[in-house]
Amino acid sequence: MKKALKITGISIVSVLLLVVIGVGTLFFGEIRTLLSFKELNGHPFYEMTYHADYGLDEFLEKGAATDDELVGFVTQKILKGIPFEVNPDGACSTFIATSPEGDNLFGRNFDYVPSIGMIVRTTPKDDYESISVVNLNHLGLSAENMPDKNLLNRVITLAAPYAPLDGINEKGLAIGVLVINKGIVHQSTGKVPITTTSAIRMILDKAATVKEAIALLEQYDMNSSGDTGYHFQIADATGDTAIIEYIDDEMHVLTKEEGYTAATNFVLYNDMNEGSGQDRYEVIKAKQEETGGIMNEEEAMELLLSVPSQGTRVIEGLNETIPSDTQWSCVYNLDDLTLQICTGRDQARTYYYKIDK
Repeated sequence: MKKALKITGISIVSVLLLVVIGVGTLFFGEIRTLLSFKELNGHPFYEMTYHADYGLDEFLEKGAATDDELVGFVTQKILKGIPFEVNPDGACSTFIATSPEGDNLFGRNFDYVPSIGMIVRTTPKDDYESISVVNLNHLGLSAENMPDKNLLNRVITLAAPYAPLDGINEKGLAIGVLVINKGIVHQSTGKVPITTTSAIRMILDKAATVKEAIALLEQYDMNSSGDTGYHFQIADATGDTAIIEYIDDEMHVLTKEEGYTAATNFVLYNDMNEGSGQDRYEVIKAKQEETGGIMNEEEAMELLLSVPSQGTRVIEGLNETIPSDTQWSCVYNLDDLTLQICTGRDQARTYYYKIDK
């Protein structure tokens, strides 16, 4: 009897061990990713290196016409049924410059209510490595629901590859998205649909130049995330840049040759001027003109810190106004493949990243 019980006990332990090994093997990439999660400061700001397969090629086969469809894919593919949400927003500024040494720079402010920022490194097997920045509030996390509070909250950060707001890839292509009220878009031409942040993921993973990024966007039906419109500024290591806007469901490409080298939160196409941020835009354009577009990285950061979008915002579902300010400021060097990021306009909380290629 004792021998039988002993054998049974050993069998149970063996089965449990096999289950643990099997789960560990199946979710090895996800576990490594979660173990890389690290707090940088109490702004709060974090970083994470993504080791799992987030299935971009699979996503692009059918795409998503709504945030709910994107959430459905990510929930099934990555989070294994754990619910979350996607709701990007924010007032921002972007511009290009050239360093005295000839390096191409891309500057970007993300302006919003107090946010949980996170640096995300991705190294997809067959696509380009990138560094991007995500607002975890857009994934449903908050000050009351922090990512380091419990395991469930931490697991939700695995959705981060599908929620980038700006970033750079190993080819020196950078992108940032900015809110414009007029630019709400829901194209329906029969192409595979794509949403705002999943389009950024696609461009970072698959485009080496501005022209390639534009060609990619032309292959998909764009759909705004949330209840607002957006435009994108894209720049690359050749010095090229473009602003992409969608007006009345039509894509418009505004080029560097036409003088479009910066963006804030109003429509640039056809001098429509609808939206906000004209004051910030004028400061940036004046600096570009004054310097001939030549700035070192420190000067580019100083320009970003001089044009915060401050005020108050009403967040959906809340009956209160919340102070808004710059949450992070980025200077991307598109030749050296580096990111200098200042969190909360506090230069003591500045961090440096590089794509080693």
